[in-house]
Amino acid sequence: MSLIDVLVPEEQEGTKAVVRGWLAKLGQRVEENDPLVELETDKVTQEVPAPAAGVLTEILLDSDAEAEPGALLARIDPAGEAAAPQEAAPEPKSEPKADAPAPAATSKAEICKETRLSPAVKRALIQHDLDPSHIEGTGRDGRVTLEDVDKAVAGATVSHVGKPATAQPRVVEPFDSADIPHDRMRKTIAGNMVKAVTDAPHVTALFEADFSAVAAHKAAMKAKGVKLSYTAYIVKAAADAMGAAPAINGRWEDDRIAISDTIDIGVGTALGDKGLVVPVVRDCGAKSLEEIGAALDDLTARAREGKLERKEVTGGSFTISNHGVSGSLLAAPIILHGGQAAILGIGKLEKRVVVRELDGQDVMVIRPMAYVTLTIDHRVVDGHQTNGWLSDFVARIEGWPSLS
Repeated sequence: MSLIDVLVPEEQEGTKAVVRGWLAKLGQRVEENDPLVELETDKVTQEVPAPAAGVLTEILLDSDAEAEPGALLARIDPAGEAAAPQEAAPEPKSEPKADAPAPAATSKAEICKETRLSPAVKRALIQHDLDPSHIEGTGRDGRVTLEDVDKAVAGATVSHVGKPATAQPRVVEPFDSADIPHDRMRKTIAGNMVKAVTDAPHVTALFEADFSAVAAHKAAMKAKGVKLSYTAYIVKAAADAMGAAPAINGRWEDDRIAISDTIDIGVGTALGDKGLVVPVVRDCGAKSLEEIGAALDDLTARAREGKLERKEVTGGSFTISNHGVSGSLLAAPIILHGGQAAILGIGKLEKRVVVRELDGQDVMVIRPMAYVTLTIDHRVVDGHQTNGWLSDFVARIEGWPSLS
């Protein structure tokens, strides 16, 4: 029986992929869909599963090697026999010393070099001053996940506040001033950011939007059995606002400003500790609110399952970053896609006291408010177009028609 090739997926999110580490060893028996190797780009870390059951007989790309789409990673022999494990020599017995020093806590530099930790996990460990060796990993093969770090932080907090009799006070370690070496993802992100702001002069405008009308419409739709996210309303309002400034849906070319024929909106979707992808909702200008909501639900679900195709994360003409879902009130996202002229940022939706005119008098009322920003490529769009687009967008959000 012939060997089975393990290939780098043709669809990947990010500019360049490298082999982060092998999860299976040469000579090891694997089953179909078992994770074999992790690939890392500037945006995500993804596992490549075994295409069939068998024995991993050959590895063609080692750790840190560049992995081009379609490249040969390894080969599996479906009829192979797993290598017999070698018996380890018995360790000499020794009496433990009562005064043996405890192992030193893992430093920042050591955490950064650890290949079994994702970038998000490394950042969380450093932020909360935690040693990964003291955390029980629930990921595959015992790897520490972001959820494991969160539980460790929560456990430490509860123990400190509750002060149970058996709890020990948390020891505050001295500040670790060791430098943090760059990893591949950080270097790639840095390169992309510098290129983005170097190629396109960025300007950001800030408005505020009252989501009262959207919240009422959303609740009425839910009562009718149709569940819609706030993001669906934001995408629909953004698409409809393109008529106020068509260049927002365009891009810079050497001889012209090219306006896209369709409104294809990418929506940033977080993947936990595996980064972020931007699935694209096609032709939003021709879709109803319900159709946009259904498309978003489908794309988001498949994004988190790692089942998006390359064509579904490329070719957008405009991007929305709903950063408020993670708690941010205000941000000015950078235009990372060279074929776009603007990116919309939506801050956290929260109740705030605002002044409204009622019966000819100014009164203070509580409304669900959010800051919205539009960052533009100033080569393509000027200030009056930016403000005109945002004014139209906010008016659509605040004047969303009632179902009654």
